[in-house]
Amino acid sequence: MTDLERQLQGYRLTTAEILYHLPDHPGLLQSFVWQRLDLAPRFPELHRFLDFWSHNIEGRLHSVRVAAAAVVKPADLRLCDAEFRLH
Repeated sequence: MTDLERQLQGYRLTTAEILYHLPDHPGLLQSFVWQRLDLAPRFPELHRFLDFWSHNIEGRLHSVRVAAAAVVKPADLRLCDAEFRLH
């Protein structure tokens, strides 16, 4: 399925900022940004990635912050109260 087909089915551009503990220095946090088309509010792709992370990557997860925005959406129409013209 193409990205456009997925967007028309309700997928949104999802960005997750993942903070994790460094394996060699557990007191330090590192940031990782993950971005992909995903279905809000369940986020199955993100959950799949986080499951992969917890089973295969040594860095223990600290927190995940998620934002999602529709890429394909209706155009915004704004009406003006007045119009001014200069020479």
